[in-house]
Amino acid sequence: MSSELPHSFKVVTVWLLAGLLLFLGVQWWQHRAQQTRITVTTDAIEIRRGDDGHYHWPGRINGRQVEFLVDTGATGTAIPTALARELQLDALGTMRSNTAGGMVTGEIVMADIQLQGGVEAQRLRIAALPALGDKPLLGMDVLGRLRWQQRDGVLRIEAGAAP
Repeated sequence: MSSELPHSFKVVTVWLLAGLLLFLGVQWWQHRAQQTRITVTTDAIEIRRGDDGHYHWPGRINGRQVEFLVDTGATGTAIPTALARELQLDALGTMRSNTAGGMVTGEIVMADIQLQGGVEAQRLRIAALPALGDKPLLGMDVLGRLRWQQRDGVLRIEAGAAP
C-alpha cells in the first residue's frame, strides 16, 4: 500500500491554499484601506473619498455604531426607517421629503449623533425614510455648522468646529 496521496488531491489542495491566500490578502488590503480613510489630528479631521466616490464618516446614533454617507446636497440628516425602529426612536411627526428617488413620506425622530473625531450633535431632528437604503445620510443640518472644505478627494473638517 502506498502512503502517497493521489495527484488530483494534491493539485486541489494547492489551488485551495492559493485561493485562501488571495482571499486573505484582499481582506487585509480592504481593511487597511478602510483604516486609512479617516485621519484625526489636533488640527482637523480628514476623510478620503471612498472607492464609490463618496465620503463615509464613521459615527454613532444613540450609541449604536453606524457609517454615515456625507451628503452635501441633503438639507437634513436622514436614516432608514428600519434603523429608527431598531433604535426605538419615537416619531415626533410625519414629513414629506423630495429625494433623488422622488417624493417620500417619512417620520421625524430625535437622536444624539457622535462622529469620529469628536463632532457631536445632541437631540438632532432626523428624517426616518423608508426607502433610504442601509446607510444614514449626514446632511447640511450638521455639516453647515462645521468649517470644512473639499479638495483632491479629501474632505477636511477643521478641529474645534462642532455643531
